[in-house]
Amino acid sequence: LQGEAQVRPGDRIAIAMRNRPEWAIAFVAAALVGALPVPVNSFGTGAELRAAIDSVQPRVLFCDVERLQRLEPDLAALGCHVVVAGAPTDEARGLLGFDAVSAPGGPMRQPWAPQPDDPALLLFTSGASARPKAVLSSHRAVCQAIFNIDFIGALSGMTSPKAVAALMARALVPATLTVVPLFHVSGLHAQLLATLRSGRRLVLLHRWDPAQALRTIHEEKITQFNGAPSMVQQLMGTAGFDPAGSARTLGGLGFGGAGLSQRLVQSVLGMFPDSMSGIGFGLTETNGAVSAISGRLFESKPHSSGPLSPLSEVRISGPDGQALPAGQSGEIWVRGVTVMQQYWGQPEATAQAMQDGWFRTGDIGYLDEDGFLFVVDRLKDVINRSGEKVAAAEVESCLSELPAIEEAAVIAAPDVATGEAVLAVVVPRPGKDLTPEQVQAHVAAHLAPYKVPSRVVIRSERLPRNPAGKLLKGELKSQYAA
Repeated sequence: LQGEAQVRPGDRIAIAMRNRPEWAIAFVAAALVGALPVPVNSFGTGAELRAAIDSVQPRVLFCDVERLQRLEPDLAALGCHVVVAGAPTDEARGLLGFDAVSAPGGPMRQPWAPQPDDPALLLFTSGASARPKAVLSSHRAVCQAIFNIDFIGALSGMTSPKAVAALMARALVPATLTVVPLFHVSGLHAQLLATLRSGRRLVLLHRWDPAQALRTIHEEKITQFNGAPSMVQQLMGTAGFDPAGSARTLGGLGFGGAGLSQRLVQSVLGMFPDSMSGIGFGLTETNGAVSAISGRLFESKPHSSGPLSPLSEVRISGPDGQALPAGQSGEIWVRGVTVMQQYWGQPEATAQAMQDGWFRTGDIGYLDEDGFLFVVDRLKDVINRSGEKVAAAEVESCLSELPAIEEAAVIAAPDVATGEAVLAVVVPRPGKDLTPEQVQAHVAAHLAPYKVPSRVVIRSERLPRNPAGKLLKGELKSQYAA
């Protein structure tokens, strides 16, 4: 990088490829020379990839053949060196092969000493409801986020001695199966960087396939699997999944992303008793976990996202920005060493998100008397029905308890009489018949009348999600809310 592309500290190095070893090597190489790694959503279209790359103006782009094909019409206009994994050097087209630039015998690396507050990483937000923003974080923030993962592991072990003893008795080499994209904080920080720091084994799955994941867990003796709730649910529903057989090496399952139903929690706890299963709450802007919970603590408070990290302050704020007492729901604000420096090139968006050092998450939640965080919903997912506030997540959780439902999403729809109406989009389980009336009757039996969906859409195909497993409610609203 230094010799071939004249990369200097502060330059951006974009990485646009599927999960593969070259991804990790490119990331670490960029960090070693003081450049800013910029992981790009590899699932994007050519136009989306181009927009992300243009926004950060990298000196070098690392990509694979598939991403190269999507960018082919715009290669000359990118204005950077392009290194392709899985292809040879092509001087005529200005392309460098990854094998060539990583071969032994190149020039020695020029040493570089980072300062704690130097920029270290540009990571795009998931873009579940808006155009992704590039989040700039310092070396201090990223490194402390990895120490934070150490703390979470230590706390889980100290509070779950029986589960730890069972894991130790197996005498298996710790191994994590990574299917979450490395371009998201849940894949990069909690899996790749944590694995590098602890010297554990990481197995990369090229793309999400539940059956292939189960085979890999069995063949590679995987001890930990973390994924979006939809991935965990699909894995457990795969033919042949057996905690005492095909999945016997797993010491637990971890949930990331959003959309966690209590039915899924109870299924995991039932299949994996005394395990290190758990969940956490965090964002790209906080470099990962603000709170986390697993093992015995998760069993005791399965609705919670866990106790707070000692590196994070959390304030539950009312509409006026004042802190609310324990038990009252409001917007979750976070302050601490792991919080981002800014949104790259977007000062107005940065000013809107930050207030006196606090990052406004846009999530609604509360702290209980023990200091455990409970995430209720997204601020924009609260439906105002004739002045009554309806949390979409509460209705979705209720719907998940209906055995005939595979997936469910609740969104707001315009309504002349009530302002906003509750609209439920549900996907039946294979082979199950479901009517809107059955769905409404189920909710009516468990929740207040104003929370019952006014309209129910029975959908045959899976709900749309981004690569991190987050539900794309914007797509559902554009399709159904009118």
